[in-house]
Amino acid sequence: MLIRAPAWHGASLRSWLGPGHSGRTPRLGRLGRAAVNLAGAASAAFFARASIQFYLHTHRLIGAAFFIEQAWFVTAFLVRRPPRVVAASGWPWLLAAGGTFGGLLLRPSGAHPPWGVMAGLVSQLAGLAIAVTALAFLGRSFGLVAADRGLVTRGPYAVVRHPVYAAYMLIQAGYLMQSVSVANAVVLALASCCNVGRIFAEERLLARSAGFADYAQRVPWRLVPGLW
Repeated sequence: MLIRAPAWHGASLRSWLGPGHSGRTPRLGRLGRAAVNLAGAASAAFFARASIQFYLHTHRLIGAAFFIEQAWFVTAFLVRRPPRVVAASGWPWLLAAGGTFGGLLLRPSGAHPPWGVMAGLVSQLAGLAIAVTALAFLGRSFGLVAADRGLVTRGPYAVVRHPVYAAYMLIQAGYLMQSVSVANAVVLALASCCNVGRIFAEERLLARSAGFADYAQRVPWRLVPGLW
């Protein structure tokens, strides 16, 4: 599943380059953000094109749904705001890559039980609906790696703190139900672990921002209401 690529924040880039580069940091930061945003928008556009071609060829609703999701990602990459603070260590970046792009390793092999084909479609459509709705409320605060782009507390974020990651898991679990194999189960487990790691990385960073502690008390569930 596709989403978001990160942008360098000026302060983080300054610490990465070292004090001798401080004079060039703002310009490099802007250029880096622009390059990453354009690359992210281009990759989302590629998958949007593949999704609409799949829909036109098969007339299956799931293709149109994925097209809507990816088209939203194109817009989100181009309009998102720069982060106030972004994770500086390497682990959040690796977790973001694994959680976001790990689902691309799923393959349409294995068993295809009739119940799984239907249940998987329902799970994927539900995940896509949650993802598109959450991204709409996220607006310009959209991002890939752990960062502070402002706290969003409305819509799906009033139910769980990380609805986009919950949506990814629903979409990927739906794929596994449709194509049951050990390899797909391993991919789902690894991608889910990466997304759980992203949650901890993001919340550790957001804990420094005003209002997050109150929000976490109002919305105690991270992914699944009543469970976790």
